[in-house]
Amino acid sequence: MSAFDLKFTSNALSDELSDTSLLLPLSDPSSTARAQDVVAAAQADYARLISVMYDRGFFAPQVSILINGREAALLSPVRPIDQIRTVEVRVSTGPAFKFGRARIAPVPQNAGLPDAFISGETATTRILKDTVEAGVTSWRALGYAKAGLASQSITARHGAARLDADIQLDPGPQLRFGSLRVSGNTRMRSARIAEIAGLPKDKIFDPEEVDRAGTRLRRSGVFASISLTEAENISLNDRLDIEAQVTESKPRRFGFGAELSTQEGLGLSGFWLHRNLLGGGERLRLGAEIMGIGGTTGGTDYELTLAFSRPATFGSDTDFFTNAVISSLNEPNFSSDRVSIEAGVHRYATPEREYSLGVGYTAANTMDTFGTRSYRILTLPLSAEFDYRDDDLNATKGYYAKASLTPFLNLRGTTNGARGFIDTRAYRSLGADKRMTFAVRGQLGFVAGPSLRNAPADLLFYSGGGGTVRGHNYQSLGVDQGNWNTIGGASFIGLSGEVRVKTGENLSVVGFYDTGFVGSKVVPRNRSGNWHSGAGLGVRYDTGIGPIRFDVAAPVGTPLRAKNVKLYIGIGQSF
Repeated sequence: MSAFDLKFTSNALSDELSDTSLLLPLSDPSSTARAQDVVAAAQADYARLISVMYDRGFFAPQVSILINGREAALLSPVRPIDQIRTVEVRVSTGPAFKFGRARIAPVPQNAGLPDAFISGETATTRILKDTVEAGVTSWRALGYAKAGLASQSITARHGAARLDADIQLDPGPQLRFGSLRVSGNTRMRSARIAEIAGLPKDKIFDPEEVDRAGTRLRRSGVFASISLTEAENISLNDRLDIEAQVTESKPRRFGFGAELSTQEGLGLSGFWLHRNLLGGGERLRLGAEIMGIGGTTGGTDYELTLAFSRPATFGSDTDFFTNAVISSLNEPNFSSDRVSIEAGVHRYATPEREYSLGVGYTAANTMDTFGTRSYRILTLPLSAEFDYRDDDLNATKGYYAKASLTPFLNLRGTTNGARGFIDTRAYRSLGADKRMTFAVRGQLGFVAGPSLRNAPADLLFYSGGGGTVRGHNYQSLGVDQGNWNTIGGASFIGLSGEVRVKTGENLSVVGFYDTGFVGSKVVPRNRSGNWHSGAGLGVRYDTGIGPIRFDVAAPVGTPLRAKNVKLYIGIGQSF
């Protein structure tokens, strides 16, 4: 069928109504719609257009859709027109209605009803729907899980352009949580699913508790999909069971990663993971990492890790974990062969806040400018993490902060002390489409207790490289001991800023500036250490699972020469 001439006239809401119409795309010259398709679209448009006007407060509209001059509603669907030449849509919205009587009952105090649901305000179907939803939600929050709409009387008084609304809710009985009924699980035990979900049986129903249960089950990493629904029927003694439909993920998984820089060389990592080792959500992860391949940062580093965790061990939001690490570090200013083991608990206070507490043992042999030493310490690691970013791999707003403190007790080779570190990040995007993002990062670290000569060499701080100050050699800044000898510092400050600008759907350009300080004293002072800075440009290509990062940087305050330029490639933003 050839294209037809479409004419659309309305006294108000012209753009919104025409965009809603099913006839608009059929009038395109490229359309292959048949005549009966156009008739069907026109007949469906009556309800669509009226719905839009009701939603904007016009309850006395008039709609006429003429096909070849005949009203579309009167055309027979079984006797299609041979040829459609013209379609004319005529809309008169009529006056905007206001609420006359606006009543909803019963509702609890502080129900949070829409402010516009009062006499004299513009009446729309959207406000009516929001009012019913707010009333039902307020009852459900108080334990009335089966609250719903009992009846409604909506009367349009056309002469006065008023809409009277009388809404009656039925709260139903106040309910308490019953049992969690699990289906779909194969290897995971139902009792452990209920334990991880943590629904408070016999407590008053709360929809937020159901949401938290879903979060806990997803956090366990065992399931590919989870659906929590309320049972259709109420059990004895006003108990409401919750039905959990789950699909388990494949229990085993492996992965790998790579990172490249001109100074640190190539880094490779891989892991093997079992998500559900014993049928109770136990997670076992084996990892290996080789860093510094082909680099000029002292040598090649190796690390083997074993991590075991069990969700909901001390309550539904507290996991048990134990980690073991064997590493060999060959850094520019020291080397270390180290074995450590740690066990503890991890607490999920909210979706954004986490805490951990553990106890550990570390044994290491180190070599630096002071010679070869060994130490043995008991540790008490503590940490707190706040994550309010919108995306942990490519944040555009929010903030992140993690603080860790590890007091240690000397068993051999050092003295009692503590190591602390704080990492904070903040993000803000500007513009209507949020294409420019400002990102800042601050780091602060200290080692208190032992002197630099007696401190574990692998606990001290350096600056320079991809994680601190780009453009400088890896760990190039420490505490100068003379004769080209450098050791780590007892204090560290790192500051970074980036401006990220999207230039396309997936491509961004980045400008950045980093600065770092390393001092010989626990409290950083200019007299006890030195600063260095670097700056550069980069590009990001968003892959959907995180941006690929390409940065070029050089030291600030030195001549720009090819040998001073450093290259960094990785996955994810630099911070």
